[in-house]
Amino acid sequence: MRVLLVGAGGVGSAAVAIAARRSFFETMVVADHDPARSERAVAGHGDRFVAARVDASTADAVAALCREHRITHVLNAVDPRFVLPIFEGALAAGADYLDMAMSLSHPHPSRPYAETGVKLGDHQFARSDAWSSAGRLALCGIGVEPGLSDVFARYAADELFGEINEIGVRDGANLTVDGYDFAPSFSIWTTIEECLNPPVVWEADRGWYTTEPFSEPEVFHFPEGIGPVECVNVEHEEVLLIPRWVRARRVTFKYGLGDEFIEVLKTLHKLGLDAVTPVRVRGVEVSPRDVVAACLPDPATLGDRMRGKTCAGTYVTGLDKGGGSRRVYLYHVVDNEWSMREYGHQAVVWQTAVNPVVALELLATGAWSGVGVLGPEALPPVPFLDLLGDYGSPWGMEER
Repeated sequence: MRVLLVGAGGVGSAAVAIAARRSFFETMVVADHDPARSERAVAGHGDRFVAARVDASTADAVAALCREHRITHVLNAVDPRFVLPIFEGALAAGADYLDMAMSLSHPHPSRPYAETGVKLGDHQFARSDAWSSAGRLALCGIGVEPGLSDVFARYAADELFGEINEIGVRDGANLTVDGYDFAPSFSIWTTIEECLNPPVVWEADRGWYTTEPFSEPEVFHFPEGIGPVECVNVEHEEVLLIPRWVRARRVTFKYGLGDEFIEVLKTLHKLGLDAVTPVRVRGVEVSPRDVVAACLPDPATLGDRMRGKTCAGTYVTGLDKGGGSRRVYLYHVVDNEWSMREYGHQAVVWQTAVNPVVALELLATGAWSGVGVLGPEALPPVPFLDLLGDYGSPWGMEER
């Protein structure tokens, strides 16, 4: 296996550190628009890793780099603005493809908080026949959320439940960052995108529909000392992926943001600072959202200042195999102290990065295989969950 990893930011660099301990691949080319970031990401990890530069905004550039290095698998670790050119570049070069976020959505033009417009991943699913015809696999949404949360949904359907009422992905943390009044632990560009877009809900008798941002608040109790966190509806890929392969009456995604974070996001929206369309400032064209991102600390650099744990998981309710009522939370917790000590990367980016590396190993061994555009829940969950434990970061399950 010869891997092209596009993006040497926090998640990409953590993926390099994780993959360096595994033997399933021959070469990993780590490419970024900034060659210095690529060089930093591969430094000290051995000669299987090669730094490169790439313009991820053009499919031709991605395809050319794939051909130059005889790439078999492309792992996309940049923000979702670049999903489609990397996705198309991989297909053009005859490589398989993995990402952790899908192609962007566009709200319904007249009823954004009731009906879907262009949904997350629609552009990629529209190309599934082309990928199938080429005999190639595009495995989409294989980070932690989406990704591991989708694997949990399939595991619950296969192993734990006879009938599922709701699959509710729930994400929360008790992380703090010393020395900052406001410092997101993940890409603020992506966070703005998913939190201010209309959240999507799926119901069996209604299909996909949207609600207001931050709707349906609920207090969810997270395990391993994190405790109660208020979670709200947020747009996320699981709601668009899980119903395609797993039968349930309802699918939701709720994120534990906290009142302060929500107020900051609302203020950015009111001021127009969430916009991606460039504005002209003193003769320079600049995206307001890019300015916000540039003013905040790089999440990848915050590990030494972070304290606490992050939890990603899937809460499933319904009837067990015998027909009795059952409520289960399947989850994965990462302690920032552990991830910094073991890998030198903060918990949120490490937790995101480990899952596509596990998926690549399963593809290398043949434990996972397929063609077309697939989500993680389309593939058998047990090999993934077993291998995640081998990576030193086991998952857990609570009966509720």
